Amino acid sequence: MIKTIQQDADSRMAKSVESLKLELQKLRTGRAHPSLLEHVMVSYYGSDLPINQVASVTVGDARTLVVTPWEKNMVGPIEKAILTSDLGLNPTTAGTVMRIPLPPLTEDRRKDMVKVVRHEGEGARVAIRNIRRDGNAELKQLLKDKDITEDEDRRAQEVIQKLTDKYIAEVDKALEAKEAELMEI
Repeated sequence: MIKTIQQDADSRMAKSVESLKLELQKLRTGRAHPSLLEHVMVSYYGSDLPINQVASVTVGDARTLVVTPWEKNMVGPIEKAILTSDLGLNPTTAGTVMRIPLPPLTEDRRKDMVKVVRHEGEGARVAIRNIRRDGNAELKQLLKDKDITEDEDRRAQEVIQKLTDKYIAEVDKALEAKEAELMEI
């Protein structure tokens, strides 16, 4: 029973860290990366689809993304979707190929991005601490129901605390890497 609580806490904490890493990937650092456009939705025959389901998104060079639609008639809707997204990108179309130059980040914009990164990191830390609290509450309930002894409860809580420390360290490492990436020119 204790093992299941610990395994559940471990898997949920790992998911929190993965979620943070995915969010950090979406933040633009000035370098071209196909994941920048992942959340852009394109109207495709009446339904909204992610851009990677209607076109291939590749990196042209360090500051340019290249979008090639799979159907010629999708150039307009894809261009419109990119323009109306919150990314502030302006694609240039040449036939069926779209090139999207990424403007360099200003110093102020970089500092704003670092604030966003820190906010995301704090959200991940809070999620991990909430998972720790849930696990400890389940252990307390087992102790209250006399299913486990006080020693087992204390040892199990120590294990959950070690998991918490491990995953918070991972969050800190991911944040440090992203901040360094954002601040390099």
